[in-house]
Amino acid sequence: MDKPPCSPSHTCLGEPPVGCNDTTSGLVDTKVQGKTGKKKKQKKRQSATSQMKPVSECSQVTAEEQSSLERPENRSAGSKHKKNTRKTRNQSISPESSSHQDKTQSAQQTSDRFTCDQSTQTEASQLQSVQTQSTQTPPIQDIHTQSTECKSTQTKQSSFSMQQAYWGRSFTEQSADEQKTQSSHLTLLSWNIDGLDPDNVFERAKGLLSHLGKYRADVVLLQELVPVSWEILKNIMKDYQFLQGSEDGYFTGILLRKDRVQFLQSNIVKYPTTEMGRNLLIAHASFLGHPICIMTSHLESCKESSQERLNQLRRVWKWMKEAPQDHTVIFGGDTNLRDWEVKKLGGLPDGISDVWEMLGKPEESRYTWDTSINDNKEIPNSIRLRFDRLFLRAAAEGAKLRPDSMTLIGLEKLKCDYFISDHWGILCTFIFGASEEQCVTD
Repeated sequence: MDKPPCSPSHTCLGEPPVGCNDTTSGLVDTKVQGKTGKKKKQKKRQSATSQMKPVSECSQVTAEEQSSLERPENRSAGSKHKKNTRKTRNQSISPESSSHQDKTQSAQQTSDRFTCDQSTQTEASQLQSVQTQSTQTPPIQDIHTQSTECKSTQTKQSSFSMQQAYWGRSFTEQSADEQKTQSSHLTLLSWNIDGLDPDNVFERAKGLLSHLGKYRADVVLLQELVPVSWEILKNIMKDYQFLQGSEDGYFTGILLRKDRVQFLQSNIVKYPTTEMGRNLLIAHASFLGHPICIMTSHLESCKESSQERLNQLRRVWKWMKEAPQDHTVIFGGDTNLRDWEVKKLGGLPDGISDVWEMLGKPEESRYTWDTSINDNKEIPNSIRLRFDRLFLRAAAEGAKLRPDSMTLIGLEKLKCDYFISDHWGILCTFIFGASEEQCVTD
């Protein structure tokens, strides 16, 4: 049987079910049809490079220029029955590959649907109000006033709900130990938030804000952002500096906590042969007087794109190695990597380490994409992979940054019977140790 076409997403067909021995030659192809959450994944992602004007590979933005570049821009809760109904209905549809143009339209539809979800209840109440009052023939201007006030009220309520989700846990609720750790550690959160999924956007955004507000990481690396999620975060998280990987379709982002991290400059490195509009977003900053270089990317998706993904990974490692030697370099993102692909490249380059491996390969934080637990995509087979990874290159001089802990977050379902994303987030803490020169002196 011919393999179904691969959708340009992290969820790739052909992964071994849980319990299978994973070898390069023994990967099992799994044909999946009717994955509603993945309907967007069956369309190819639009190539950002096809829309970009010819520019140099790396465009640079300073801290002063950043502010001028920023632009202002239910399936119902508890719907397990609807999940099954939708899945059955969609199984009669054969998966097809579409153009990158369709993928960009999908991202726009996500934005439109979010607006629609917010206004549906308002419009229903407006219709009932007009029908009830029709025998009284109220003045047109009165109906218009009521409608405007109702929409304004619901918008304010939605905004307040988002604000409450983020700021719900105040600083006074943090323990003394948490505050002490926060002052001496660098905390970093990396998460593919699956912004292309149009289902339960409002509830998932609230859940995301709740986690971001709870941990208030010094550095936040996000993948698969879309304009609507980007604008929600920017409007709520005023305490962060926002750096955007692209303005088209879906993209990555770096958020730097203003009171802890001093932003210096950023640049974007294009992947010249990507077919999915992927790139590398880089930020140079200072943390507690230590120069740091932060990188994030969403590497090419699907098993069939392995070679392009490895080309992009080589480029990431190259930029990590060539960063200023006095900088600590941290990369985090959705790499879509399989372990055998890293081995194919001969392992990690000298000087670059996998943070999870540095911490002793803790089993509880191994699988960041786990369909045995996360059913957002309704994939029939259980697939567990470590798609999301962190790499570290220590500074050649001065204090050395080393990982202290790693935890997966977002493992709880929301009231809408959905997880925040089909990926788990990675929360990692780092601590600066004494430099080699200081150790010798001591």
